Amino acid sequence: MREIAEHIGAQIDAAYAGVTITSLAPLSAAGPGHLSFFDNSKYLEQFKTCTASACIANAKYAPMAPKGVAVLTVAEPYRSYAKIAQKFYAPRVDEVLIHPGAVIDKTVKIGKGTSVGAYTVIGRDVVIGDNCRISPNVTLQSTKIGDNCIIHPGVRIGQDGFGFAMGQGEHLKVPQLGGVIIGNDVEIGANTCIDRGSGPDTVIGDGTKIDNLVQIGHNVEIGKFCVVVAQVGISGSTKLGDYVVLGGQAGISGHIKIGTGAKVAANAGVMKNIEPGMTVGGFPAIAIRDWHKTTLALEKLTKGNK
Repeated sequence: MREIAEHIGAQIDAAYAGVTITSLAPLSAAGPGHLSFFDNSKYLEQFKTCTASACIANAKYAPMAPKGVAVLTVAEPYRSYAKIAQKFYAPRVDEVLIHPGAVIDKTVKIGKGTSVGAYTVIGRDVVIGDNCRISPNVTLQSTKIGDNCIIHPGVRIGQDGFGFAMGQGEHLKVPQLGGVIIGNDVEIGANTCIDRGSGPDTVIGDGTKIDNLVQIGHNVEIGKFCVVVAQVGISGSTKLGDYVVLGGQAGISGHIKIGTGAKVAANAGVMKNIEPGMTVGGFPAIAIRDWHKTTLALEKLTKGNK
């Protein structure tokens, strides 16, 4: 237990320093030998009755822990749990092998410690950094990927963007000449599609996390440490600052800017620029407080008409 506490910078009663932890488990299933965490007050009753050997929690909840449960007190329990989970369940490092049936273009560059799953197709001039995990059934074209990235199954990166010169009788396809630049420590969820740029590149910043089934159009620029939740659609040439959060199924119009630290609620439709640090919701998206007021006003109006 002492080693765990030191790793996450936690305070712990010295009487529990020698307790042995064998695995991690949620509050509802944790028992002797398990380490759990408590970070959401909705689960306070589970915390009060848990039988884990130890639990990571905020100091204000420590007095509520059952007798015999060691509490590792930290400011951010969930982040501390994540650090410990990474230690307990580090990805298995297999021997680096190249299957005899693999066909590798000489222009492709793959860094040290990177693994590529079965049935993945990597096009010409693709560059993949060190210690990446490319899952099965991925397609990479016109793409440069940094270090320590995780690409989940079914991801398509670098295909043509949706570019056409519209007109009567025929929509002329506009050649897509740019690529996709993905930074370090990026994770991209299953079946997400990221289009290559039409001229400038499509860019995904360092540390950004993208969920499953996301569509990112050509020339989009996403900053560092952004979070894009499932089924979001980002239209072409939109720019996101750093630390932007897009809730599930949000739709983002093209050629707009979303400022650093902005948050977009789930199902929102963003049709104009969002200032840094602003939180918006609804369709069309407006300041979150105004959206809540509008929703309440409509609810009162409809009830009054019954």
